[in-house]
Amino acid sequence: MSKGNVTLMDQPVNDQRLILMPAGDVLEDSKSLADQKIENDAVVALALRKDDNQFEDVNIVKPNDFYQPRDSEGGANW
Repeated sequence: MSKGNVTLMDQPVNDQRLILMPAGDVLEDSKSLADQKIENDAVVALALRKDDNQFEDVNIVKPNDFYQPRDSEGGANW
């Protein structure tokens, strides 16, 4: 199978890692998110093992301008 056609379903469990962002803590596979006290609004990233046997870096940027402020007259600045 070529690397270009690999899906997440094809990845062995040992080549996957869940990471709590932004702290970068690796979550335990044997425990549920509730057992690890992960909050509902937490960001959890899936990292895959690369060819060099290291896990890929995860960098999630939260945009500052996702929600536009409304002007003082009640109109939207969209």
